[in-house]
Amino acid sequence: MPDGKGFEAMDFVASAGVDPERVDAEALRERYRAERAHRVDTDRTAVVELTGERARWAADPFTAPVPRAPVADTVELVVVGAGFGGLLTAIRFRELGFTRIRLIDTAGDVGGVWYWNRYPGAMCDVDALTYLPRLEETGYVPRDRYASAGEILDYARTLAAQHDLTDLALFHTTVTGLRWDEGAGRWMTTTDRGDEIASTFVMVADGYFNRPRIPAIPGLDDFRGHTFHTSRWDHAYTGGADGGPLTGLAGRRVGVIGTGATAAQVVPPLARGAEHLVVFQRTPSTVGVRANGPLDPGVVADLAPGWQQERIHNFNAIVSGRRQPVDLVRDGWTDYHQAQRANLLHMEALRARVDATVDDPVTAEALKPYYAYFCTRPVFHDEYLETFNRPNTTLVDTGGRGIERLTERGVVVGGEEYALDCLVFATGFEYGTAYTRKTGFDVVGRDGLRLSEKYATRFSTLHGLMSRGFPNLFMVPGGNMQSAVTLNVLYTLDENALHAAHVAAGTRGRGARCFDVDAEAEEKWVAECVAHARDNAEFLESCTPNRFNAEGDLSRRALANANHPLPVLEFFDLLRAWRDEGSMPGLVFDE
Repeated sequence: MPDGKGFEAMDFVASAGVDPERVDAEALRERYRAERAHRVDTDRTAVVELTGERARWAADPFTAPVPRAPVADTVELVVVGAGFGGLLTAIRFRELGFTRIRLIDTAGDVGGVWYWNRYPGAMCDVDALTYLPRLEETGYVPRDRYASAGEILDYARTLAAQHDLTDLALFHTTVTGLRWDEGAGRWMTTTDRGDEIASTFVMVADGYFNRPRIPAIPGLDDFRGHTFHTSRWDHAYTGGADGGPLTGLAGRRVGVIGTGATAAQVVPPLARGAEHLVVFQRTPSTVGVRANGPLDPGVVADLAPGWQQERIHNFNAIVSGRRQPVDLVRDGWTDYHQAQRANLLHMEALRARVDATVDDPVTAEALKPYYAYFCTRPVFHDEYLETFNRPNTTLVDTGGRGIERLTERGVVVGGEEYALDCLVFATGFEYGTAYTRKTGFDVVGRDGLRLSEKYATRFSTLHGLMSRGFPNLFMVPGGNMQSAVTLNVLYTLDENALHAAHVAAGTRGRGARCFDVDAEAEEKWVAECVAHARDNAEFLESCTPNRFNAEGDLSRRALANANHPLPVLEFFDLLRAWRDEGSMPGLVFDE
């Protein structure tokens, strides 16, 4: 079994020189509270509509739409979204005998977030042998321990080709409506290209990160330089479309807004290409060791069948807090959990890594995160911190307050204007907005019930996947609402796909026209999630403001919109036992 021997920081706290006896826990907690206090700003939840001139920030720069006639037909399954969630759903349905399946996606190809994220340096932060699904079925061995965005996109295309999923796919197509036809017992899907598609089942798998987030900065439209979002990278401007250096940035001053996982990856290549790079920081990330490197092509050749599921389960068990006899991955994720290390000590070690890496003490101090580990998604990178030692790279720390405004010439922070030729938004995707905003359309179920109405105040599901009043409909909720949460998102997507396919096949096997969710079963499920949300609230409330805790104001977060209390492996064991029981309790069927 590949064991991640390239990872060199298994005793991370000791290697960082942190002496537990000299750590003043209460002083650190007070520092955390102070740092949190001056970052709370509910205005950061404001949504910028990408319409009019701003629509360019969401447009597809990679492929042009191909003219076609509207499609009118009937299929067994419509899948909204052709990312890995959509692909795995289609594959799981195919394996249970469903043949006519239509994927619909606004993108120009399969891949989802990996279609869009083509920025320099983009890669997955989960070990590739764990992250990429169905490696045993395809026989594919990733090139590197952590796969690049380009390799992941190619792999998505491989899966689609092997399962003949693109013949009926509709790309550069946006769903505009989804309505249940009670008389026909079918869903009617309409699109912006005039399509009208009837289907027995629908899966809405449009991804957790499908709408670029542009921050609501005063003067957003005033800047006259070049701008783009990292998920719509402009290679025509920067160069480097072939993975090479960003030659188009020679002689240019470039700014980056954001210091999260995306910025950590894109800052090093930007610094190598630009005359000068300015990184604008609101909150520093926790930046651990990645230790990426090539994989031996024969790394899995001698492993027994089932090796990938064993690896996936081992990883998920460890990061859920269950110690294992052996750590099959051995990376920064599993090191922290397997060691069951004190949070404060781990954060001290990460701050010590900044001191040991960054030459300028003022810059180093600004790059140190003062909050609990896992308040934000941890970052792993081996070049990001070093980049701030380059003479052409400047960190502008906003002290937690963010950017004041944009001008025609650049960005203003602390009353000082930073003149720029180009501004890159490394600001992620919309998170926590209304479900129908995420999908871009409303869903109309039985008796005219709209999803926007039902979900106006809270999510309400069974298994985080089905909802009463919306028969034969599956929805993978944004942020794992009322489902399981894990660092390896593709594992949860595959398990949800498997579960949905089983329900659909069971409905068909009964000779039923459709299934719906029993009201009592749904309320019981919601109550379990609410109880868990209360258990987790204290930690989130203490965290630095970010997308996970509604920018520090949990009063705006519905308790029902929380994850299920079971750890991920136990959660999917629960769903597996539910399937094995056979009667599909909690569902009602129209025979």
